[in-house]
Amino acid sequence: MKGLWTPAWIARHVLALVAIAGCLGLGWWQFSRASGGNTLSWGYTFEWPVFAAFFAFLWYREVQLARKPPEPAEEKDEEPEKLPGSPVTVGRPVRVAVDRAPAADDPELVAYNDYLAWLAEHPGAGAMDYPGYSKK
Repeated sequence: MKGLWTPAWIARHVLALVAIAGCLGLGWWQFSRASGGNTLSWGYTFEWPVFAAFFAFLWYREVQLARKPPEPAEEKDEEPEKLPGSPVTVGRPVRVAVDRAPAADDPELVAYNDYLAWLAEHPGAGAMDYPGYSKK
């Protein structure tokens, strides 16, 4: 418990209490506005206590993590025993870049490349100016 009373933890406790009290105070302020006839404030009346509960949850979780830190995962440096008939496992997939030549026999690809070449030659032209343009 001594670790929760260091200056850093005292600042965290105070910050959590100020945040929770501030959210509850803002919720009360919105309730007084909503009671006075401001209908938009009804939504905020219920929203600010939710924020306060969220701050309380975060504070509680941080205190619990400080009191009982999670146990570190065991590191396994040894190679697991491989028995006959056991499944094959791969640690990390290996990806190899493959240089694939584009298919020249694809008529759509040839037409698209012609269109791009025409656009490069005519920078001010639009799609409708292309000689091979047809409305479908």
